[in-house]
Amino acid sequence: MDSSRRYGEEEVRKVFARAAEAAEAAEEERASLPSPVDGGLTLGELQAVGLEVGLSPERIAAAAAELDATPQLVPRRKLLGVPISAGRIVDLPRELTDREWQFLVAELRATFDAKGEVGADAGIREWSNGNLHAVLEQTESGHRLRLGTRKGDALETTFVGIMFAVMAVIVAFIMVADGRTGAALMVPALMGLGGGGVLVANAIRLPRWAGERERQMDRVAAWTQNLLAAPPKDVEGT
Repeated sequence: MDSSRRYGEEEVRKVFARAAEAAEAAEEERASLPSPVDGGLTLGELQAVGLEVGLSPERIAAAAAELDATPQLVPRRKLLGVPISAGRIVDLPRELTDREWQFLVAELRATFDAKGEVGADAGIREWSNGNLHAVLEQTESGHRLRLGTRKGDALETTFVGIMFAVMAVIVAFIMVADGRTGAALMVPALMGLGGGGVLVANAIRLPRWAGERERQMDRVAAWTQNLLAAPPKDVEGT
């Protein structure tokens, strides 16, 4: 774990909440916790504060490691209030070796049930399958795995639904203005039902799709963290 990493106020509270054995203890520690100085607290400073409230340095370190391993949520992009993308960002403790990268690609293929394509450019490694991608890249503080995807047909199906709904209104208006009512209005009514049905279907399926993709990304993130918990190995049997 990076000892120079500084934890902000909200992160400090999360570390102590995770380290507490019970919710009642967590509330007591939150109440007695001093406000972090500008720039946050290092792990050593967190451990010193933890001793003052009865938490061991080991428990604080384990809680901080758990917090660091939690994937960052990437805000969903939405269309008419419905999600059309999903993503996660995972901070890594070190760079993956070539062999570990091969393991990760195999895990991605198994998790997403897609062969995908592998590429590398300027120190960046990527696995992609259509709009779905996993990118290994360097950051100012180390390395990270960026996972993301976008629902390819969301824009097209939404457009179709809106188009049918608008056309239904226009056709109905023209028919009424022309004096045609009753059974004649069945045509625009069916068009409106078709367009509304497409939009309702999107409102049901797209949140489910985004949730499933995010759960898959969380599994990949946890798998990658477990892989990197061991010393790097590039040669079989070493």
